[in-house]
Amino acid sequence: MELELRRDVINCFELVLDTTVCQEETQEAIVPDACPDILRILDSRAQACLTGKQLRDGAVTVTGLVRACVFYLPEAGEGVRHMDAALPFTCQAEAKALTGQGSVIAVPRVRWCEARALNPRKVLIRADLAVDLQAYQPMELNLCCGVEEGEEHGIRQLLSEQSADVTTSVQEKPFTFSETVDFALSGGDRGEILSLQAEPYCTESKLIGSKLIFKGSVELEALLMDGGEMKTVRQSLAFSQIMEVAGAGESCECELRVALADLTLQRAEEAAAGEVTLELLAQAVVRETRQMTVLCDVYSTNWQMETKTVSHMLAHTTERGVRAIPVRELMETPAMVRTVAHSWVDLGEIRVNREGEQSVLTADVQFTALYIDDGEQLQSVHKTFQIQCRVETPAGSSCQCWCSAPRELFVTPAAGGLEVRFSLDFHCLVLVRQSLEAVYRLYRHHSWKIRPDAAQRTICSHPSCHLPAC
Repeated sequence: MELELRRDVINCFELVLDTTVCQEETQEAIVPDACPDILRILDSRAQACLTGKQLRDGAVTVTGLVRACVFYLPEAGEGVRHMDAALPFTCQAEAKALTGQGSVIAVPRVRWCEARALNPRKVLIRADLAVDLQAYQPMELNLCCGVEEGEEHGIRQLLSEQSADVTTSVQEKPFTFSETVDFALSGGDRGEILSLQAEPYCTESKLIGSKLIFKGSVELEALLMDGGEMKTVRQSLAFSQIMEVAGAGESCECELRVALADLTLQRAEEAAAGEVTLELLAQAVVRETRQMTVLCDVYSTNWQMETKTVSHMLAHTTERGVRAIPVRELMETPAMVRTVAHSWVDLGEIRVNREGEQSVLTADVQFTALYIDDGEQLQSVHKTFQIQCRVETPAGSSCQCWCSAPRELFVTPAAGGLEVRFSLDFHCLVLVRQSLEAVYRLYRHHSWKIRPDAAQRTICSHPSCHLPAC
C-alpha cells in the first residue's frame, strides 16, 4: 500500500546550455558608385545585431547581422572615406535537454573585423563573431515534505530544513526608443558621419510585485569627418522600461542583458542634428532563494515500510556581482604618434580556468587606434590584451561569467607609442551544487506487522537518524 505524501512543487528553470559560439563571416563588397576608388584601406569596424532566436528539441539557432564599416583613403581627393556592408549570420548550438518550451539568452558581439582591397572597387570583409548563449529549460522541483495521516500508522519522520537558489523566471522584452542627437562640432559644422556605433548597458533593475523595472543607457559613438579631420562625438542615451515577470517576488535578484537589434539614423540635409532610432532586446534571468522542508528518512512503529528515494541537486550562490578590473597598457607604434584620431575596444574570447580554490577569468580584448604620425599620415595599429580576474570558487562550485565593453576609453600619445587606460567589468555568478537524498515514495506492507517491543530494541541504520528502527 502506497502512503500519501505531502509535496512541495517548485516551478523553476534549469540551465542546460552555457557556451559561446565563435565563427567567422566573410563577404565581398562593391564600392558604391557615389564613392571614389580605393587607394589604401585604413581599417574597419563592425558591430553585431541580434535579429532572431529559434528553439527546437535539442538545439537553438540565433540569427543576426554584422554591420561593418570600412575606412579608406581615396585615389582622388583628400580625407577619409567609408563604405558600409551588412553580413548576415546564423549560429547553432546543441542542448539535448532543450525543448521548444525553453528560453534562450543570446548576446552577439564582434571580436575583430578586417578588410582587404581586392581591387580599387571591391573589398573582402572578414568579421570574427562570438555569440554568448544560455539556454534554460522549465522544470518542476518535486520535494516530499511529509507523510499524510502518519500518526495512525505510527510514522516517525526525519525532516530537514533546506534553502536553495532557483531560477524562477526567464523573460525578454523588445523595445524601441528614439532620440535627437546633436552631431554639431565645435565650429558648428555639420560634418560627414563615417561610423555610428551603439553599446547598450543595464545599470539598475528592481522587482516590484510582478513588474521588473530596469534602467540603462546606450553609449552612442559617432566618427565624423570635419574639414578633412576625423573627430569623435559621444553621447549617452538613457532608457527606462517595465517588464512583466510572472511568479517573482521582491526578494528575487535579476541579471539583465540588453542586445542591440537595429540602429538607424535620419539626418536632415541642412541640420547638424539627427534622429537616432534604436531597437533593443532586454533579456532577464530572475533568481530567488527558496526555503523548503524535505523528508529525508521515515519509519513506522507499527508496520514494515519500504521507501524509495531520489537525489535532488540544490544550488547555493556564494558570490554574485560585478568586478571592475582597471587596465593600463603601453603599446608601441611603428611611427611616432602626433594625435589620436579614433580608437575603440572589441571584446574577444572569455575563458575560465580553475586553479585550486580559485577560478581565473581571462578576457581577450583587441584595441584599435587610428592616429596621425609625425609625417602627417593616417595610420592604424592593433594590439590584443589579456585581462584577468580571480574569483574564489570552493570545491564543487561553478562560475558563470560575462564581460561588458568598456564605457570609457582613454588613449594618449606616449614615448614610443600610446598609453591605453580603461576599466573592464566582469559579471560573475558562483554556484555550489550539493546533492540531497530525499524520500520520493513510501509503501506499507500489510503482512509485515512489527512486534510491539521491536521498535524499542533496535536503532534505525540511517547514518543521520537516531530514532528507533522498524
